[in-house]
Amino acid sequence: MSGDSPDSRPATDGGSASGGAPEADPRPAPSEQPGPEERDHPTGRRNLEGIRIDPVVEAEHESRRAVISALVEDEPGVLARVSGLVSRRQFNIESLTVGPTTVEGHSRITMVVEETDPGIDQIEKQMSKLKPVISVGEVSGNAVTAELVLLKVEADDPAAVHAVAEMYDGRTLDAGPRTITVQLTGDEARIDDALDAFRQFGIIEIARTGQTALARGDTPTAPGEKPGTAGEPTTHDD
Repeated sequence: MSGDSPDSRPATDGGSASGGAPEADPRPAPSEQPGPEERDHPTGRRNLEGIRIDPVVEAEHESRRAVISALVEDEPGVLARVSGLVSRRQFNIESLTVGPTTVEGHSRITMVVEETDPGIDQIEKQMSKLKPVISVGEVSGNAVTAELVLLKVEADDPAAVHAVAEMYDGRTLDAGPRTITVQLTGDEARIDDALDAFRQFGIIEIARTGQTALARGDTPTAPGEKPGTAGEPTTHDD
């Protein structure tokens, strides 16, 4: 015989050494827990630090349209990286264009967004972290902006179509027995007015590039941008 008394045996099965009842589990039983559709789900998008933005707080800032210009190094996939970054953050892109600059190996991306001031600031900060991006910033409100539109309309009244095209400094690129294709260039307001005028003929197809922009005068379009004639391409900020 070991001589051990019942009170000196170690506790088992959730009991305690003193022989008291086991503590109750405060968590609800699986059958009592709410289903996925009944649980509270957070709302609002996340900021750059991964913190979810309160939609009520975000609504305190009114959205506005902004033109953002970025100088980037010509690398495969750079446009996809920039557009993917912005779309993942759920920012609202209205248009995006890209083309060469006066500096070999550099391109300019022009993006029009509809966002709040905090959102625009976050776009600039996030884009600046991408390796191919040399410089990025919002273009001043007094910038020179333009876009190009190709417009195909029905050719039932060719003379009237040509008259409207001339009124808006457009060019007829193709004229057939059933369709006429016109090229229009100008600022957004002028393009919108021209499209309204062409609707009377029946618009069949339309291709619109979106805005591209340059700052006026000696103001650099992207922060720190140098004129190509200086032979000094813009470099990354350290």
